[in-house]
Amino acid sequence: MERPAAPAAHAAAEIRLTITSPEQMRELGRRLAELLRAGDLVMLSGELGAGKTTLTRGLGEGLGVRGAVTSPTFVIARVHPSLGDGPPLVHVDAYRLAGGLDEMEDLDLDVSLPDSVIVVEWGEGKVEELTEDRLQVVIHRAVGDTTDEVRHMTLTGLGERWAGAGLETLAG
Repeated sequence: MERPAAPAAHAAAEIRLTITSPEQMRELGRRLAELLRAGDLVMLSGELGAGKTTLTRGLGEGLGVRGAVTSPTFVIARVHPSLGDGPPLVHVDAYRLAGGLDEMEDLDLDVSLPDSVIVVEWGEGKVEELTEDRLQVVIHRAVGDTTDEVRHMTLTGLGERWAGAGLETLAG
């Protein structure tokens, strides 16, 4: 008796972008929102001041959610309900959380995930266990005493959800 073939692993979908202003970062967020749907986990990483919250503001605008999207650093998480029929945006800042998913259990992200778009800043090593399907966004910027607005970004879609999801449309 033949053993069934293992499911094919999905190659990561990846694009690289260069952003030259905060307005371009917000616009990228608005365009990325068009690709997002309930159940999506977006992990943002980058230095302080890289543009993670600016990108999330654009996501909120594109998703049409209520409330100004600001950094949730001191409250850890904010929920922005949809003003229409789209999913709510759950914006999490895990910067002050030292532990992994165990420490984040009180946020009930696993309960919110199926019905929401969850964006986690500083989530590396903390939320990957929520789902194999996630979008990882890494933002690089010049560090030190600089007014340079240039950001180099890598967006990597992991899992079946992101295979053929259209990330390449963001490059155009």
